[in-house]
Amino acid sequence: MQTWKLSADPQFIEKVRDIVGLYLAPPAKALVLCADEKSQIQALNRTAPCLPILPTTPARRTHDNVRNGTRSLFAALETGSGSVIAQPPRQHRHQEFIRFLKLIDDAVPNDLDLHLIVDNYATHKTPEVQKWLLRHPRFHLHFTPTSASWMNLVEQWSAELTNRKLRRSAHRAVTELEADLRKWTNEWNKNPKPFIWTKTADEILDTLAAYCQRITSSGQ
Repeated sequence: MQTWKLSADPQFIEKVRDIVGLYLAPPAKALVLCADEKSQIQALNRTAPCLPILPTTPARRTHDNVRNGTRSLFAALETGSGSVIAQPPRQHRHQEFIRFLKLIDDAVPNDLDLHLIVDNYATHKTPEVQKWLLRHPRFHLHFTPTSASWMNLVEQWSAELTNRKLRRSAHRAVTELEADLRKWTNEWNKNPKPFIWTKTADEILDTLAAYCQRITSSGQ
C-alpha cells in the first residue's frame, strides 16, 4: 500500500517552475540552498546495551527505550556541492531561524547571492524574519508548494541522517544527541555528495496531469 497527497496550492505550477529552475539552471554568482527544520529528534537510549552484528547473526537491541528529551535541527544543503550548514537549536521559533540565517550569512562569501528553498512553515514568514530579509537583500526565499516536501532536496539528506545515523544510535542525554548531529554533519562535509535533480517542470506537471486524469476517470 502506498499513499499520496496532491497539493492544493493555488500557485503550484508557478512554484514548481521556480524551484525546478533553480535546480536545473541556478543563477550566476549565487548559491542555491535547500533549508528545512528537522524537529522532534529524540534522544533515545536502549534499556540494555545493543549487541553488535556477528557472522550469521544480525545486530540486536531491546524493543523498548528510554526517552531523554528532543532537539531540532536546522539544515541547509548547497545543491551544487552537497555540503551542509547545520545548527541544532533548542527550539525552532523565528528567533532561532534568524540565528540560522545569520550562520549562513557568515559562512558564505559576501559576493554571492543566496537563494533558499524552504517550506511553508509559519516561522519562515513572520514579520521579524521579513524585516531581517529586507536588511539582507542577498537572501531570496523560494517556497515549495504546500504538501510538496518532495521538492526540497534537503529532505533527502535528512533521510540519510535518519537511516544511517539516528536509527543506529543511542543517546543518554540531549547533549550527546547534539554532539552526534554536529559530528555527522562534519563527517558528511568531508566528502559531500550532491543530490541531482533530473526532472523538468514540464515532465513533473505532465505526470501529475496524467495521474489526475486517471483517478478522475476511475470515479474516485
